[in-house]
Amino acid sequence: MTTHPLERPELEDEVLTQDPARVILFNDEIHTFDEVIAQLIKAIHCTGGKAESLAMEVHTKGKAMVFVGELPRCMEVSGILEEIKLMTQIEVS
Repeated sequence: MTTHPLERPELEDEVLTQDPARVILFNDEIHTFDEVIAQLIKAIHCTGGKAESLAMEVHTKGKAMVFVGELPRCMEVSGILEEIKLMTQIEVS
């Protein structure tokens, strides 16, 4: 009788099937609105109007959820935002 170990999916596969993750952007007193708007456009490929709206929410509320998606993409978005030293956090449900 031959036994075979149970196959376990790769960790990456497990991450892709989890609930979506979220990128939270925090307010700071260092960056201008134009800098934040430009970096949001670069990170999440949104319109200038959407980026401006998100930047205003970050400014008035102290933080805003700027992206929802699979964890690997959230890590990319966070990395792009952090290129100019913006403060981010990734939340996973």
